Amino acid sequence: MILTVTLDPAYDMTYRVQNFEPGRAHRVTAVEQRVGGAGINVARVLNQIGKYARATGFADHSFSAIAERELPVDFVHALPWVRRTVVINECRDGSATSLWEPGPSVTTLDAVDQLLVRVGGLIGETSGLVISGPLPGGVRDSVPAELARLALDAGLPVVCDVAGPALTAVAAVPGIVLMPSLRELECLAGSRPETTGEVADVARVLVDGGAGAVLVTRGADGIVAVSPDGAWSASLPEPMVGNPTGAGDAAAAAVIAALSAGAAPDWPEILTDAVATAAAAVVMAVAGEIDPTLRRRLVPDVVIEKLPLEQGAEQAGRS
Repeated sequence: MILTVTLDPAYDMTYRVQNFEPGRAHRVTAVEQRVGGAGINVARVLNQIGKYARATGFADHSFSAIAERELPVDFVHALPWVRRTVVINECRDGSATSLWEPGPSVTTLDAVDQLLVRVGGLIGETSGLVISGPLPGGVRDSVPAELARLALDAGLPVVCDVAGPALTAVAAVPGIVLMPSLRELECLAGSRPETTGEVADVARVLVDGGAGAVLVTRGADGIVAVSPDGAWSASLPEPMVGNPTGAGDAAAAAVIAALSAGAAPDWPEILTDAVATAAAAVVMAVAGEIDPTLRRRLVPDVVIEKLPLEQGAEQAGRS
């Protein structure tokens, strides 16, 4: 079993419209609502690629009851309500506009302790852990790091995709696999890396600080990965057009699926699958879904490039 943690879940609303234009009224042609949040999206994709996954984290009773109709879940009921995310999907070209509500604060005083106990109790039957998404109010920034240590101390791989101060805290956990977006990496580094080499150089600082690997998701530009064994970039010659919400979660699912198998990581192979899986999510209207046929078809098209150790510094010198 692979365990995913979602601390601030959401109801994902998708409105499909024809010829979306800001500033005018639209008739919605279709509406979809489902339980979501980063870790839940990861669990969905894992189940689609043949890996058994369970979702935990914080929720309210209603959200948890709806979620368990679809997935194995084990939430701590500590939220007064659950936020919504709204995606306006343009039927004409598949593009998407997203609106993300702020989430509530945790109201249960011992909620974090309950979650730590819950995850600790599941570690024995778990082959990997994913911690994804934002933190709700009232939760200390160190919680993702504390959860990660529970699994790493048990010898399990941990993939973490969080932002802000929580990313700073979790980056200090030895052995963790970080999957920040380019924007999250920029916040962590204090400046925006522009080139592939500069992205790798910033990620390398985190690996030198103890991270097991850093995979920076760059949207249509693919993924840059750095581990103690080297650095690589992976991308498609032509990016997919569609809804990017959930693409990073799909990539995280591919990464933890490979790492939980127990073999030594083959990062070029893992990156290839991660890029193909993320692209197969972009073409879907809702987050947490992939096109399995497209995923298989894209694997041979993924371009892997091994990066020089000091590529970023060389580019900076030439500029």
